Amino acid sequence: MARSGLGNRNSSRSSQARSSQSRNSGLNQQPLVLLGVVLVFCGAMLARLTWLQVFEGAHYRELADENRIRLVPRSPIRGRLLDREGRVLASSKLTYSLYLEPRLVSDRQWPDLRDRLATLLNLSAAELDQRRAQGVDRDGYRITLGTDLTSEQVLRFREQALGLKGAQVDVDILRSYPYGTLAAHALGYTQPITEQEYKQLADKGYKIRDRIGRTGVEAAYERQLRGKWGGQMLEVNAMGEVQRSLGDRPSVAGKDLTLTLDLDLQKVAEQALADKPGGAIVAMDPRTGAVLALASKPNFDPNFFSKLVTTQKEYDALFSNPAKPLLSRAMNPYDPGSTWKAVTAMAGMESGKFPPETKLQTAACITYGGHCFPDHNGAGFGLIGYADALRFSSNTFFYQVGVGAGSKALKKAATALGFGGKSGIEIGWEESVGLVGDQDWAAAGRGWAKPGTTPWIPEDMASASIGQSVVQITPLQLARAYSVFANGGWLVTPHLADQGLDWTSPSRRTKVAMKPATLAKIREGLRKVVSDGTGAGLNGPGIPPAGGKTGTAEDSTGGPDHAWFATYAPYPEGQIVIVAFAQNTPGGGSVHALPMAKKVMEVWNRKRGARP
Repeated sequence: MARSGLGNRNSSRSSQARSSQSRNSGLNQQPLVLLGVVLVFCGAMLARLTWLQVFEGAHYRELADENRIRLVPRSPIRGRLLDREGRVLASSKLTYSLYLEPRLVSDRQWPDLRDRLATLLNLSAAELDQRRAQGVDRDGYRITLGTDLTSEQVLRFREQALGLKGAQVDVDILRSYPYGTLAAHALGYTQPITEQEYKQLADKGYKIRDRIGRTGVEAAYERQLRGKWGGQMLEVNAMGEVQRSLGDRPSVAGKDLTLTLDLDLQKVAEQALADKPGGAIVAMDPRTGAVLALASKPNFDPNFFSKLVTTQKEYDALFSNPAKPLLSRAMNPYDPGSTWKAVTAMAGMESGKFPPETKLQTAACITYGGHCFPDHNGAGFGLIGYADALRFSSNTFFYQVGVGAGSKALKKAATALGFGGKSGIEIGWEESVGLVGDQDWAAAGRGWAKPGTTPWIPEDMASASIGQSVVQITPLQLARAYSVFANGGWLVTPHLADQGLDWTSPSRRTKVAMKPATLAKIREGLRKVVSDGTGAGLNGPGIPPAGGKTGTAEDSTGGPDHAWFATYAPYPEGQIVIVAFAQNTPGGGSVHALPMAKKVMEVWNRKRGARP
């Protein structure tokens, strides 16, 4: 029994020893496990640091710089628009605006800042709240609180600027048109670029705050006028406070552009339109196509688009205006009436069916289809030729010529004179090609019907012969066509800037296929119109010998009659062509349109005489 107890005690000691040995073995392994865990974490950290430093280093350095370095862009000064004598038609002006950087001003801090700004700058606290609520501007980091600050307001702000954290006064460069509405449709206007435009133009140096030429010359010569952005690189602290300047790159101003427009002629043209419900005046040098005046009524003030803040109500009032002030009447088509008869004369003579010596018996009216088309005097003018037919503006003479020559001959003559297509002017996207109907056009459905259902009929041809119904042209197209008669047979390209180019070269004007006898006869008739015909009212002191044609046109849209007058001087080799158009102004071209053209002619001739 004693041995048995001893054996048990030995067995117990052996078991305890093995247990102790086992515990010691586990403790010996713990440092290795911990070391392994530490190595794994260190390896992960090293791998992460390597990834951040080596592979993502450039990216994070850029983010750090964005927090530390601020680039303050400097917009370029847009090139000026000058008239042909160097007088300023459009320039740029500096204006000061109040901005808020919302990331530096919490909702809790805003009321105090708002009240201080309102008191200091005499601004409405409610309006400041409203501006802030509209959110950040298109540049993505600040809010416009006020525009057009006075010099006194700017000075007050700068005196207290250190205590107005989050607010800043910055300078903006805006487009300015010193004559307001003058030549608005020719000059056009600038507007902030859209987000879609920015995506397309960012690689060309445009900024989200940029303004771009939207219409007119501003758009046509955007590349020359806009210049290049500059900027100043500033280092700021965590509070956004400027520590130092790291560099400065000045902006590059755009180039000035000298236009062909004459300020004096443009002024008198718009004054002549003042008492008309609508209309246009185009004055052009027939030798080169240089546009001397391009006036349209109703018009608009391009300064409207230069404002930094514009309400939707203001936009709607302009764009939804039933008078359509943004529409250029100089490049919109209308029934030309009797000013078209020179085209019909050309068609008759060039077709060979009615040569220059042709004489026709006129009448009170001539029947075509089911309608008797009258002469405007109710009796006809007897047996007359082309020159007297233009002089008296005989309808029945030109019915016979037009119907006899046919629609294709009329269309051919019209095309040769530039009708039915774009003129080539730089702002051509705003220009309509108009309409010169013929039998092919009618067979194709007249633009609204099923082909083959609206055939060309005699009534169409009679109307087309005197510029009614199926003929619609723009005042600019008519000026271009009459330039052919004034310059001896060249179809010129109207333009608003010479650009140092030779506009008399064959590449920029086309010789019209017209017999010398045809040109001579049309010139003779146009001269008779002014010397002792329907255009005799043009004569008077200060007016050189001229040719021209009056026109009274029924408005095919149902409104009152239009009044037209197209003229050139001096006769026979003209140096200026003037087309005056009074929209929906009944009473006749000699009554309404001719006096408009005469005012422009007087100023032009006076300036011509003053030249050395």
